[in-house]
Amino acid sequence: MDNRWNLFQKFLITQEQQISLTDFAINALVVIVLSIILEFTYIKCARTISNRRQFAGVFMLIAFTTMLIISIVKSSLALSLGLVGALSIVRFRAAIKEPEELAYLFFAISIGLGLGANQTMVVVEAFIIGMVILWGRYFIKTRRSAHQNLYLNVSAGAGEIKLDDITDIVKKVFGKSYLKRYDENSDHIEVSFLVDSPKPGTLGKFKDEVGKIGAVNVSFVESKSF
Repeated sequence: MDNRWNLFQKFLITQEQQISLTDFAINALVVIVLSIILEFTYIKCARTISNRRQFAGVFMLIAFTTMLIISIVKSSLALSLGLVGALSIVRFRAAIKEPEELAYLFFAISIGLGLGANQTMVVVEAFIIGMVILWGRYFIKTRRSAHQNLYLNVSAGAGEIKLDDITDIVKKVFGKSYLKRYDENSDHIEVSFLVDSPKPGTLGKFKDEVGKIGAVNVSFVESKSF
């Protein structure tokens, strides 16, 4: 039994392998390039409402740190076990507000994992496929965003406008619409619609049309803001 334990300890000590500095330098350069592209993609394509530029600034550090850790621990089973123990003690917490942020963080971590395992070509190929998917969806949604959903709010004093008049103008200008809210009391009337605006000029057209029937307050709010 003692011989087996000594043999296992010897394996843990002598199993370490020398890391190639050339491969590490190449992978580090690849991490930097891919992280910069990922940062630009996140800033441009993401739909999060947080500060995207500030959040994207951590991608390179996360990817490089992950690559460094994997490059070191992969050469030694003892270091791998030590990493597991360290991670069980240290608790990492980050204020992730939206799932999209978490998805990009995993993307950056996966880049570091793959390059740390010296799977450079696989990582580059997977990264290209991921970029095609992200940018393809971005351009498709950009084309569709010409018809973006907006919340139209119309308010005026009681007796100055009627719901039927507003509804007729909304149908005339925007076509398809959905009545979301209608409030009326002795002093005030307020109506909210979900409309589809093909062009910014349409908003001005609606304001001109509704202004012909009385003193009306009009506001448009992007539906994503809710």
